[in-house]
Amino acid sequence: MAEDGIRVGVIGAGANTRLRHIPGLKAQRGVQVVAVANRTRASGERVAGEFDIPNVYDDWRQILDDETIDAVCIGTWPYMHCTLTLAALDAGKHVLVEARMASNAEEARDMLDASKNNPDLVTQIVPAPHTLELDRHIMDLIADGYVGDPVGVDMRVSTAKFADYDAPRHWRHDPYLSGNNIMQMGIFYEAMMRWLGPAVSVASMAQSVVKYRMTEDGRRQAMSIPDYVDILAELACGARAHMNFSAVSGFGPNEDTWIFGTDGTLHIDGKRVLYGAKRDDKDIRPIEIPKEKRVGWRVEEEFANAVRGIEPVTRTNFYDGVAYMEFTDAVNEAFKTGRTVPVPSVG
Repeated sequence: MAEDGIRVGVIGAGANTRLRHIPGLKAQRGVQVVAVANRTRASGERVAGEFDIPNVYDDWRQILDDETIDAVCIGTWPYMHCTLTLAALDAGKHVLVEARMASNAEEARDMLDASKNNPDLVTQIVPAPHTLELDRHIMDLIADGYVGDPVGVDMRVSTAKFADYDAPRHWRHDPYLSGNNIMQMGIFYEAMMRWLGPAVSVASMAQSVVKYRMTEDGRRQAMSIPDYVDILAELACGARAHMNFSAVSGFGPNEDTWIFGTDGTLHIDGKRVLYGAKRDDKDIRPIEIPKEKRVGWRVEEEFANAVRGIEPVTRTNFYDGVAYMEFTDAVNEAFKTGRTVPVPSVG
């Protein structure tokens, strides 16, 4: 399909799909977004009108049955990602699926197995976006020995807001819709994996500070997905990581990450500026990212290029997706049982 057009159907036009994927796909040479199936016909028609999509389907199966469609963009909540991915691959469609990969690691592994059974079809997960412009240089600095041997990672991520007891339940609060995913944990672990590799074990403590929220139909529902979690992880590279995620820490840091090594330190602040210092430096200073390494957001371009056989998927492939879902499951087991839990490797 090197020179052919690529016809894409959208299943679930969520916020990020409307903000990034539909415009991003339409901007690629020879790519057409030709159909959409959303939760309701009315919402699908609104999306179609906004983006000039010619076909609105009542059911996602109609998109998979349409033999003129080459690829699907899945923008639903995580609870449907596995079902839709398996069905799309079975129908011979390339798949771009929104993050998080799935509800849990078992589903993620099913998705990986299906992709391996369909090697001619492209599978891609929408990547963690927040450090894309920094990742290449951080990886190179670590590989070139800037920090020496990695010793530890200290990562804090929060909304910087106090607990809001009156906020309604969001789909991310619902374990049926969101699965084992917790706040922003998955995307930040994904970024850390890029720099230092995966974890091999985790211990965790967590709590739900806001214990109940109101549903749309006025029911009071207990919260089982925590809004404050502390994680201690042993990384395969030998370093230790402390990660804290919070939706209830007033005036806390939105994002703050430190990477400590035997010979140097790297710091990413809340504005996503990279700083560094070596052992003999007097102070930590900003590190300029070379222009050619500021890759940034190119998800839709990479997907189209992969379908055409121009480049492989790197941000993010299904192997990395399974790795962060294994970590997610391990964190959940760790705080529920009080045990240190191994993180399975992904082969």
